[in-house]
Amino acid sequence: MGITLENVGITVRDLEEAIAFFTDLGLEVAGRDTVSGEWAETAVGLDGNHAKIAVLSTPDGAGRVEPIEFLHPEAIETEPTRPNEMGMHRVAFSVDDLDAALEVAARHGCYPLRGVANYQGVYKLTYLRGPSGILVMLAQVLHGS
Repeated sequence: MGITLENVGITVRDLEEAIAFFTDLGLEVAGRDTVSGEWAETAVGLDGNHAKIAVLSTPDGAGRVEPIEFLHPEAIETEPTRPNEMGMHRVAFSVDDLDAALEVAARHGCYPLRGVANYQGVYKLTYLRGPSGILVMLAQVLHGS
């Protein structure tokens, strides 16, 4: 049996804000839609499901994120997930220039949780809070390692 990761879906407060954040980091909009009706209710398991969605791809097309803004039923506000809580942990991206990516994130009001770490001289990486409190990991491979 073959299997391929399709995308990571993330519920957000504001679809446009999420699209702006992720496209400024370098993802590309592959598609957008508003979904509702019986098929959407069945697929997601929510009566009256009505949502705005986008599919955002990495430039190489290998990774996709699907931010979802629920119109009905309304999204349920929760405290942002902490790194050690059960459930969906974070979405991670490799970037060519971590400092440049952090400048982009800062323009969206998103900053590292604690700073930038160096993992054994192989990666520089950090976690930050993206739109709607999403945990986002950004990592840069260090050349010469």
